[in-house]
Amino acid sequence: MVEDRGKEVVVDIQSVEDWLCHAQELVPVAVDRAREVKGFPGRWKMIISKLEQIPSCLSDLSSHPCFSRNSLCKEQLQAVSKTLKEAIELAVLCMGENYWGKLRTQSDLDALSGKLDLNLRDCGLLIKTRMLGEATMPLAVAGSSTEPEAGIHSNTRELLARLQIGHLEAKHRALDTLVEVMKEDEKTVLAVLGRSNVAALVQLLTATSPCIREKTVTAICSLAESGSCENWLVSEGVLPPLIRLVESGSTVGREKATISLQRLSMSAETARAIAAAACTLKNISAVPEVLQDLAEEGIVKVMINLIDCGILLGSKEYAAECLQNLTASNDNLKRAVISEGGIRSLLVYLDGPLPQESAVGALRNLVSSVSMEMLVSYGFLPRLVHVLRSGSLGAQQAAASAICRVCTSADVKKLVGEAGCIPLLVKLLEAKSNSTREVSAQAISSLVSLSQNRRKVIRDDGSVPNLVQLLDPSPQNTAKKYAVASLASLASCRKCKRLMISYGAIGYLKKLTEMDIPGAKKLLERLESGKLRSLFGKK
Repeated sequence: MVEDRGKEVVVDIQSVEDWLCHAQELVPVAVDRAREVKGFPGRWKMIISKLEQIPSCLSDLSSHPCFSRNSLCKEQLQAVSKTLKEAIELAVLCMGENYWGKLRTQSDLDALSGKLDLNLRDCGLLIKTRMLGEATMPLAVAGSSTEPEAGIHSNTRELLARLQIGHLEAKHRALDTLVEVMKEDEKTVLAVLGRSNVAALVQLLTATSPCIREKTVTAICSLAESGSCENWLVSEGVLPPLIRLVESGSTVGREKATISLQRLSMSAETARAIAAAACTLKNISAVPEVLQDLAEEGIVKVMINLIDCGILLGSKEYAAECLQNLTASNDNLKRAVISEGGIRSLLVYLDGPLPQESAVGALRNLVSSVSMEMLVSYGFLPRLVHVLRSGSLGAQQAAASAICRVCTSADVKKLVGEAGCIPLLVKLLEAKSNSTREVSAQAISSLVSLSQNRRKVIRDDGSVPNLVQLLDPSPQNTAKKYAVASLASLASCRKCKRLMISYGAIGYLKKLTEMDIPGAKKLLERLESGKLRSLFGKK
């Protein structure tokens, strides 16, 4: 029993069995008190359901072979007992007339519920994993030369286990000790490190405390540099949080995260699955001076493999961005991407529900270097339609730009029109982004040079109004010359001319004529002559 007087002294001398009995005695008291409370029935019902799970957890914990020989069990029972005592005290308080205000009580109940969740989770970890066995000192033969080493290993295992259980502050203390131990004796830590320990460290990379994240990445950096657990680190998802630390961590955090990423990216076995390497290389690939070095190191094949096989968060996107950078202006790298099957891989990647800009941008860079027959055979046009319909705004803009690049002949323009791109391009004329409106108008101005495409644009009720709006003479509007070209092609249709006039095209064109925008004067004359003929006809 834990008595009020001299509590700390009594706790120090009690055995783990005493703590077990104490916790088992507290459970029914806590449940009974909780059931007597009338207020906040929903919260108390949830708390009671958690309290009722504790006896089975305690029974399972006490049945473990290492139960009486491991300090983790004793500490866990102390934590459970403390939570049970808090539950009893809060229940008594809620039954009284002078309990705290509603909001504070709700907050205390939620905190209690969270502590019970933590207790149950930690008990489950101790029972279901090998944590207790790994963290318990093995029984060494008396006088054996291996006994001191076994003791060191046991202490290290217990330290690693503490990263997985308890509240965040307890994990923080264990992390502090681990970092110091690794500075002095990294070999011992690596000798007993398990996958569950690696997973616990990776989870701490996302802690809300910047200090904890910094210390965690310091430990992970040491592990990465050791080269002994790269596969565990990658498979446990270390790469996304490392990437975030590179972008927004503290000075030390960014440095350690960068070193970790560089070390992990050296592994040929895991190269395809390393999003971090793709992220790092994506940034490097934007520097023209290093492109040749990257090519010689086989970056093209690695990035294409990553697009094909990457499973980690963001890995495919980083790889696609890297290919977009590589193919922006270097013809040799364009040929390398094409020869390694990059076009097909990028197109397959676009089949996802929300195609992103990078993959479409890479394709835009490549389409001029291959035949249209090849693109058609790979399903290029249906993917463009999918992007224009469902992609991000950046992806839609890149798709419209790709259309501009491939439309070099009447045959290609016919294929693009038949694929269903025109209504989607007309819709993009309404985009908020000026650059998106510009490239969409450019694509339409190219497509309408073909009569059957012109008919498709004319049939779309939004085409003329949207294009007339793009005659706005303001400097911010960079689409006006393409809007003029598109409307000039449509002006042969009497209905379109009337619509242009009714939407105010003449006023815009007068200003554009003064600005010497190509085609504006000629289109203005056509609309004004048509307007005069219409007036004379009415008379």
